[in-house]
Amino acid sequence: MNSKQTEQLIEAISSNWQAEMYGYHTYFALAEEESDPHRRRTLRNLALAEKHHADLWAGRLTALGASIPQYTGPEKGDAGSLATRIGGHDLALRRLELDESRDIARYGKQIRELGDAETVAILKEVIADESDHYIALGGLIRHHLTQEALDPGQARQALDELIAQREAGQPKAASWIGDAIYGVNDGLGAIFGIVSGVSGATLGNSKFVLIAGLAGMIASALSMGSGAYLAAKSEREIYEAEYAREREAVENNEAEAREMLSLTFQVRGLSAEDADHFVGHIAERKEQLVEALARERLHMSEQGLSKPWVSATSGALSTAVGALIPVIPFFFLAGVPAIVVAAIVSLAAHFAVGAAKSLITIRSWWSSGLEMTLVGLLEGVVTYLAGIGIGRFA
Repeated sequence: MNSKQTEQLIEAISSNWQAEMYGYHTYFALAEEESDPHRRRTLRNLALAEKHHADLWAGRLTALGASIPQYTGPEKGDAGSLATRIGGHDLALRRLELDESRDIARYGKQIRELGDAETVAILKEVIADESDHYIALGGLIRHHLTQEALDPGQARQALDELIAQREAGQPKAASWIGDAIYGVNDGLGAIFGIVSGVSGATLGNSKFVLIAGLAGMIASALSMGSGAYLAAKSEREIYEAEYAREREAVENNEAEAREMLSLTFQVRGLSAEDADHFVGHIAERKEQLVEALARERLHMSEQGLSKPWVSATSGALSTAVGALIPVIPFFFLAGVPAIVVAAIVSLAAHFAVGAAKSLITIRSWWSSGLEMTLVGLLEGVVTYLAGIGIGRFA
């Protein structure tokens, strides 16, 4: 290994050390703030595991003749971030779950690229641990029991469930935040387009802009609220109808229902013996068997369903808030000054909404914010020019 390769290796390992220390501080801070004993114990174990990984990387740096870096992250890691303070611990755990999956992919790439036997051995150990962390976080987020509370056969099934239901049938962390962000986004985008178009057609006549903007705000808010209500209500009605059918099937032929559920688990990779054992455990309570069958057919549970009025209220109010932003300058200004101020305020709001989306996605806040700003800018320019054209021929 030449000096350049050694330098690149040290740089990669130092970055790994920083990431593991960041995880250690995050998990430890979350554990200190957690009131539930089981969740607190799990988070502390995760913190200790991250510290162990950091120690492994520190040992490898020492062996390479490099110094151990100083931790440069915040004292509480991600636990003290604005996203965590706004979204709470459940949203923080969801983001950590995504981080663990990204770390697994990043370490896997390093195995292929670094080509150092000692480092690869550490990477393989860390990847195995990170996979366990991903499963443990999934259990905390989705309120499953973790492996320490299960016998080996049940633990195997719990792992299968976590993988199969990672994206469906479970409550999303802080889902109302996502509804609100997308409501603001829709309201802002729609009314910014209306304001831009009417401004172009009337040269910023505040009377016409206010009429069009406020009418559009009301229409958008009502449309979003009613749409969210009907979607959530329909989803719940479908689930209830399917649940009733599964209950009837269990009442009429429980043996067939057990066999169907067992075969479903066998398709996922369980042996017939393990699947039958687990189904027998589920069927100790008939209602539990019905729930499992309904979940397998619809890939959702009752806990994962949205509440219609919550969805409607969140959607309507957030859309109204977003829609009002481009209109506000026209209450105080008119003509070109009003157009300029409205454009600046609206584009700033686009950036803020895009950055806020990073709370529920894995993208960086600046990338998401910049994308939203560019979309808003394109929308504003197109509708403004269209308004000018319409104004000339109307």
